[in-house]
Amino acid sequence: MKTLSLSFIAAFFLLAACNNSEQSESAPEAPVTEAPVTETPSEALVTLNAGDDMKFDLTEIRVKEGQTVKLTLHHTGKLGKNAMGHNFILLAQGVSRDDFVLEAASARDSEYIPSQSQNHIIAHTKLLGGGESDTIEFPAPTKGTYEFLCSFPGHAALMKGTFIVE
Repeated sequence: MKTLSLSFIAAFFLLAACNNSEQSESAPEAPVTEAPVTETPSEALVTLNAGDDMKFDLTEIRVKEGQTVKLTLHHTGKLGKNAMGHNFILLAQGVSRDDFVLEAASARDSEYIPSQSQNHIIAHTKLLGGGESDTIEFPAPTKGTYEFLCSFPGHAALMKGTFIVE
């Protein structure tokens, strides 16, 4: 009788798990969002939001070569920067995101901006906690495709995007 009960319980949990995975597989992926960039010929204003769900609200940002980029990062969540800190880092072309993330994970004292990798970074914000914002200004690099990410440990797997200079 105990074997039958245990078999029934195991089957129940197996079916429940399969049902949940089928639902998540059939759910549509979030659309790629492009930055609503406010532009003048010489300036691009970009607003990027990140919350406690470990996601940037934009996965693509487009600017023009030579523009001054004014990027504002808003941490829209409630958790502090020690638990759920967010930043924006724009990597130079050719920099391995994976290698950079490994270096950043050990740079807690410098808010996960590794000092030995400064030449791999085009621009970055400070590390923010819930409700905080930071605005940075930098010249758009040369035409090409670049990567941006959050360097807080574990976040770059989800918090990443493409920065396109036209």
